Amino acid sequence: MKRRELLATSAAALGLAATLGSKARAQTPLKVGFVYIGPPGDFGWTYAHDQARLTAQEHFGDAVETFYVDNVPEGPDAERIMTQMALSGANMIFATSFGYGPSLNAVAQRFPNIAFEHATGYLQEAPNVSLYNARFYEGRAVIGTIAGRMTQTNKIGYIASFPIPEVIMGINAAYIHAKKVNPDITLSVVWAYSWFDPAQEAAAAEALIEQGCDILMQHTDSTAPLSVAQQRGALAFGQASDMTQFAPDVHLTAIIDNWAPYYVKRIQEKLDGTWAADNVWSGIPEDEVTFAPFNDRIPAEVQDEANALIESIRDGSYHPFTGPLNRQDGSAWLAEGEVADDGTLLGMNFYVEGISGDIPN
Repeated sequence: MKRRELLATSAAALGLAATLGSKARAQTPLKVGFVYIGPPGDFGWTYAHDQARLTAQEHFGDAVETFYVDNVPEGPDAERIMTQMALSGANMIFATSFGYGPSLNAVAQRFPNIAFEHATGYLQEAPNVSLYNARFYEGRAVIGTIAGRMTQTNKIGYIASFPIPEVIMGINAAYIHAKKVNPDITLSVVWAYSWFDPAQEAAAAEALIEQGCDILMQHTDSTAPLSVAQQRGALAFGQASDMTQFAPDVHLTAIIDNWAPYYVKRIQEKLDGTWAADNVWSGIPEDEVTFAPFNDRIPAEVQDEANALIESIRDGSYHPFTGPLNRQDGSAWLAEGEVADDGTLLGMNFYVEGISGDIPN
């Protein structure tokens, strides 16, 4: 073969190889990992995140490969799992529990080319760490209003997980709005010290009902409290997803955590090369906090009142933490018409006036 022909053949081969390599790179899916605190079958917090993951997977098809590891404890195990995800080729990692913050930031500093997203977090110690959260307190203001209108005993029970600001915010928002429509109510809080422990949650529900609470709220993830409420004839609200099927007679509604739009948006930005670290806190106006269908047991006028509250939050004319409000010890917090700032809410470590009991350390 002549030298000129050999060079031409070699050039053509190199060109074909480059084209094939480019196509292979284009067809390599973006790998997106999710770290879950509980099982996707909890029908609560983790279920909501996993439903959003599945929505994103369907939206992007073969362009994206999502995967998850569930039941990951906060602490060293979380750092180990995220490190394994990074080493296995993950391009993005969503860590979906408050306590993952230190682990996520430690791993992010070792893998600067990976986009890390932390749900309900507050630590941003690396430029590739983004935070996202939902204003669940807006939803709890709505269910507090319904509870205040519907209780017959004037005793409302609240099953709480851990004493972190997000949970304390929810307790305060529910109480404030129940009290607004029914000055005679009291709120009893039982701490489960777990996000997902059906036995512990069921025991908490039983204890609250024994105390005379005829309506239960929960900031825990299993359906156990609803099952107890169904058996005992108490009314209850679900958590994070529509739990009607587990207590069709007594499930009034539930705050639904709608993470799908955020996941689709952020994954698209990573695909486009436009992803940048951010700190996002969305709620009812962005449809990140929505509601399960109202049970027919909720009177029409109460449904109208709840829907009006939802719309006032949506259009920005009302904020659930608007003064006058005092702290539990009676000291002034918000003056008439004053609205709580996000910094105070994100660090909330106190009850509002009227709630009895102490917040555990």
